[in-house]
Amino acid sequence: MKIGAPKEILEGEARVAMTPDSAKLLQKLGHTCVIESGAGALAGFSDKAYADAGVEVVKTAAALYKTADIVVKVRGPEPKEAKLLRDGQTLISFFWPAQNADLLEQMKAQGTTAIAMDMVPRISRAQKMDALSSMANIAGYRAVIEAGNNFGRFFTGQVTAAGKVPPAKVLVVGAGVAGLAAIGTATSLGAITYAFDVRPEVAEQIESMGAEFVYLEFDASELPDGAATGGYAAPSTPEFQAKQLAKFRELAPDIDIVITTALIPGRPAPKLWTKDMVEMMKPGSVIIDLAAERGGNCDLTVADQKIVTENGVTIVGYTDFPSRMAAQSSTLYSNNIRHMIADLTPGKDGVINQNMEDDVIRGATVAHKGEITFPPPPPKVAAIAVQKPKEKVKELTPEERRAKEVAAFKAQTRTQVGLLAVSGGLLLLAGAFTPASFMSHFIVFVLACYVGFQVIWNVSHSLHTPLMAITNAISSIIILGALLQIGSGSWLVVILASLSVLMAGINIFGGFMVTRRMLAMFQKS
Repeated sequence: MKIGAPKEILEGEARVAMTPDSAKLLQKLGHTCVIESGAGALAGFSDKAYADAGVEVVKTAAALYKTADIVVKVRGPEPKEAKLLRDGQTLISFFWPAQNADLLEQMKAQGTTAIAMDMVPRISRAQKMDALSSMANIAGYRAVIEAGNNFGRFFTGQVTAAGKVPPAKVLVVGAGVAGLAAIGTATSLGAITYAFDVRPEVAEQIESMGAEFVYLEFDASELPDGAATGGYAAPSTPEFQAKQLAKFRELAPDIDIVITTALIPGRPAPKLWTKDMVEMMKPGSVIIDLAAERGGNCDLTVADQKIVTENGVTIVGYTDFPSRMAAQSSTLYSNNIRHMIADLTPGKDGVINQNMEDDVIRGATVAHKGEITFPPPPPKVAAIAVQKPKEKVKELTPEERRAKEVAAFKAQTRTQVGLLAVSGGLLLLAGAFTPASFMSHFIVFVLACYVGFQVIWNVSHSLHTPLMAITNAISSIIILGALLQIGSGSWLVVILASLSVLMAGINIFGGFMVTRRMLAMFQKS
């Protein structure tokens, strides 16, 4: 099959759906590739780079649509592009079928198969094709960079000869893919980062990234169902939203940068940062609204514009953050496309198999063979075996508890008596055939083994590595004693003493090496 990538015609769109590297991998699947001249120029990919990768470069979009069997794009087709699609041709792009019913009908009428990258089901097997997450990751990172560009101070705190600089305080609202990317970037730049999400279960993940989770006090009935919308946070209840806004009003005067990411595809963005909160913020503060395309999370956001309020707060409402990092976003998006085509080409022989029984392909396909296949059925996820709940431990009566303790004491006593009997037998045997000077050392040896075993046996597993570090110091006593015996003259004593030095040395160096590596796991590089 011939796979073609036209130049995006939407103003300001710099991404491209095929890169030279992804084209090489598509060719390994048995396909040939074609691209419109200049399609990758804004992303930094020249026509020569495509030609060197074995891609055919055509001059016009019309020529590309005429020759390609599969058309790959970033944005959904504009009306004049949609007319160029034909019966039996496949389109792979962002499509947003819920908001583009007329376009769906056109695909049906033309007999075009449309695969929407925004409809890839969010299941583990489909993560490599999840273009929404790829673009959200870039948007979250770029939001922090854009905030730094508009913020007049450092992110990290500094102490200099000229004075002390406090660190910037950043609040990230929403801990989805974009929010987590923003949290990671802001934290790595040295800012004090706070984060909020309606799903309390993400608190641990936020705190593991070095940010502080903003907690709310609420009743269980006020908590929205975080699993109701396929991985996105569900709309908040009025009671929960009231407490949420009250918490934001409390934080607003102290926050320097606010990054809002709360958005569910196909729905208006919830208003989370109101006009009065903006008025509470300090002059020079910055708000980056990643939901600007759907109305914005801030009351004052203007889509595709940057405004400055009367009190000096900058509000950025750009809707093209991934396109502002076109080289990176094109690379990731083209990889998502490539993985989708790889699933459509299971034989790696250039033959497309539109397997509508496959959860991923069926979920992403919104039109096929003159039929609208949107919305898709729920993916057939294998059921997870539910473990049988553990039976509640029966409460023992005082008599049963006493009987259990007596039985345990008797068992321990039998073990100790057996050990003492064995030890006594060894002592008697040794005393019968060894000199008196040996017995004093042997008794100390036996007692050391017994006491050491009892101590080590009862140590918690989590403490074994610190314990090993302490025993290294004890091993040095063994080395000292062995060194004193090496020069005794007896060949047997010299051999035994040398072995003692060797084994104790391994214990010391190996123990400290293992302990150092264990401690390094909990240290920042």
